[in-house]
Amino acid sequence: MLIKTSYRDVPTKSGKPGTIRIYIIEPSLPSYPQAKFPGCVVFSEIYQVTGPVERFASNIASEGYIVALPSSFHEFEGPEAIPYDTEGTDRGNRYKAEKTVEAYDEDATLSVDLLMSLENCTGRIASTGMCLGGHLALRCAFDPRIQATFGYFATDVHSATLGAGQSDDTLIKIKNGDLSGKGEITLVFGKQDTHVDRKARTLIRETLDDAGVTCTFMEVQAQHAFIRDESSKGRWDAALSRSLFAIMMEQFNRLVARDLGPVKGGQAKLEHVC
Repeated sequence: MLIKTSYRDVPTKSGKPGTIRIYIIEPSLPSYPQAKFPGCVVFSEIYQVTGPVERFASNIASEGYIVALPSSFHEFEGPEAIPYDTEGTDRGNRYKAEKTVEAYDEDATLSVDLLMSLENCTGRIASTGMCLGGHLALRCAFDPRIQATFGYFATDVHSATLGAGQSDDTLIKIKNGDLSGKGEITLVFGKQDTHVDRKARTLIRETLDDAGVTCTFMEVQAQHAFIRDESSKGRWDAALSRSLFAIMMEQFNRLVARDLGPVKGGQAKLEHVC
């Protein structure tokens, strides 16, 4: 499916008031002017919307989704991609820690609002992202308008490293039931990713399980940034990335592309049979 790219500059109030640039990548079907598509918010790494993030989002759009990509660090600089070098990494990590959690959440809300406002969007929305974006995609799932989330996770919520003053409350909100009955979550972790150790992965998994969240929790043989097809420092795994993309699209197509109606009742009693 052919795609086209545009952007919207949307006013913000949290953090430093101004505008956030939200890129839109969507199917291009001139012969079907009344076509409608589900939406997907794609959150980036600490480098904003780089080539790898745009290509990832373009692949989702080509499957028949309208994709919104927020420029996460609009409080600090323009929407341009931050270089994958030492200075750019230091800058992105600094912004990640200085930006408030409330401002991250506003970006997510504005991105969903924008998708919902488009005439060619069905109003059914997914969220995904890589590294920092995996964490932000999970927080986006607190929005009841999100039907499915697939996070390529690389931020340690165990140490609350997101946001000014290390004030991230993701696990607290999950424990309080803020994700219960609000769509299906899939989280992917690299077992060799030093950003989230086994203790942190276990805590995240147990917190989701204890809260009764419908969640698929995957630990794969991969390092940090294994999905990044550029400047990954030898860690990009193309085959694994393709396989996980297929799993993500199965989830999105099942839960977002189709309207299954509200969930009725809990899971049926399982029989212990061979």
